[in-house]
Amino acid sequence: MLPTILDLSSLRAAYQSGLTPLDIIEEVIARRAASKDPAIFITVVPDEELRSAAKALMVRAPEANSLPLWGVPFAVKDNIDAAGLPTTAACPAYEYRPDVDSTVVARLKAAGAIIIGKTNLDQFATGLNGTRSPYGAPRSVFDAAYISGGSSSGSAVTVASGLAAFALGTDTAGSGRVPAAFNNLVGIKPTPGLLPNTGTIPACRSLDCITIFAPTVGDGVAIRKVAEGFDAADPFSRRAEPAKLPVSGLRIGVLTGGEREFFGDKGVEALYDQSIERARTLGATIVPFDYTPFREAAALLYDGPWVAERLAAVEPFLATNAADFDPTVRGIIEGARSRTAVDAFNGRYRLEELRRKTEAEWGKVDVLLLPTAPTTYTVVDMLADPVVLNGRLGRYTNFVNLLDCAAIAVPAGFAEGGLPGGITVIAPAFTDDALAPLADALHRAATSGMGIDRQAAIPDASRVAAADDGFVEIVVVGAHLTGMPLNHELTDTGARLVKTCRTTGDYRLFVLPGTVPPKPGLIRETDYRGSGLEVEVWAMPADAFGRFVQKIPAPLGIGKVALDDGTSVSGFLCEAHAVSGAEDITSLGGWRTYIRGKLAG
Repeated sequence: MLPTILDLSSLRAAYQSGLTPLDIIEEVIARRAASKDPAIFITVVPDEELRSAAKALMVRAPEANSLPLWGVPFAVKDNIDAAGLPTTAACPAYEYRPDVDSTVVARLKAAGAIIIGKTNLDQFATGLNGTRSPYGAPRSVFDAAYISGGSSSGSAVTVASGLAAFALGTDTAGSGRVPAAFNNLVGIKPTPGLLPNTGTIPACRSLDCITIFAPTVGDGVAIRKVAEGFDAADPFSRRAEPAKLPVSGLRIGVLTGGEREFFGDKGVEALYDQSIERARTLGATIVPFDYTPFREAAALLYDGPWVAERLAAVEPFLATNAADFDPTVRGIIEGARSRTAVDAFNGRYRLEELRRKTEAEWGKVDVLLLPTAPTTYTVVDMLADPVVLNGRLGRYTNFVNLLDCAAIAVPAGFAEGGLPGGITVIAPAFTDDALAPLADALHRAATSGMGIDRQAAIPDASRVAAADDGFVEIVVVGAHLTGMPLNHELTDTGARLVKTCRTTGDYRLFVLPGTVPPKPGLIRETDYRGSGLEVEVWAMPADAFGRFVQKIPAPLGIGKVALDDGTSVSGFLCEAHAVSGAEDITSLGGWRTYIRGKLAG
């Protein structure tokens, strides 16, 4: 019996137990026939062709799970070519039938995945809501009155309803993330250029990204790794230059003040706040940052000259087939006619000015944690006000490709009305792998299930393990604290402050007599009941840790220090005999308070 949501680990287990790709395809055929949303697909692979594809795979690779995506059913947004299936970009008059697969589809099929159909989208990938298609509007899997999100609408609904294990989307302004939020899915938005766009109809060629909708972060990352890789046929393809993020002491930037805009949606705002607390519980340091330059960069995508790229993509077709465009899409694209080359250069200059301003904010944080979308809307409301409401959906997504970032959208839970909300973790280019452990942990902590199955347990097999960043954490309590005379012994090694926190309540602090500079002694007494002591946790390069510890003079040493968040970290402790008769300053709450009092005296 297959689960509602077809994740990779469940499929692999099914194959290992004796099921075949043909068995899975029969289940997909049955589910597809039973689907109540007629707007998911633009073109489906006919049943017999699906069966033939499954049989051909079994001949090509007869051993179960012998290919990375052996027998995994997937869907493709209909602005990405798949050989033998029409590509329409949700415009029937634009239709053509490619002879070859797009580069990404070819790689996925070579890895054993089986395409089941081409999915609906906002026409020419212009929109974040999913209603701008002559093929209908796919709906939220949780309430058919609500939008599915766009432009990759059908792709998200396909996965969230259990018809496919993953689906390809595209993302220029948020199209690979907003539908994930509205359907309780993961949306993998790679660094621009990491996945080649060869065989994809462009929206904004310099910004477009092929994306992946999946039930879990682990699944999405595994699929991305199959699909990625440089392709010389795509002028914007890039060779990966993997970048690291801190494993310990991760600084996560969150919205504050007037930049927190949810357009009155208290439910999504509450889910965002809950996600912040989950990040804090996971050990991150929460840092308010100024979103203003990011928001101003986001505005350039539609209010600036980049809309001219949309015109460049379809200008010959628009000249002869203007009546075949969705009216809203046509209005947006034709609006680019007023843009000039001067506007383009001024827009580029403005973007670089804003990029420089965002650098100051990136100096404060390692990762941004933002709402994927600040709210959602019914289909009726969206059709009544298609431009303004759509613009609101991109408030926290539009800047990401302009500023060359990687992003992963994950579920954040459900609001009281039963609709899901989502959050996105964002970091500079090529942090795709480094972002994944955080995104996975946040998804698991939300306990929101996968897709339409709110009770589904996220499989352990898809867990994304944290990478070793080569740093060791150490607790300091006295002269090595920030601003104290020996702090340079930490900073000289490249150590970074992780957090300021407190010990558990069973520690006492004493002034060690005769030490220069003055130093405290931290002692643990299991029968003592205090309120804990203020300490700092630093992360030090592992190759420097041993040299640092060797210099620690007796009676001090390194042992495990229990912190009030339930963790234990190596840190400074003192031999008990050394504090006999020493001044007990435990009641002051920490060394810093003692030093301030001494200086004041």
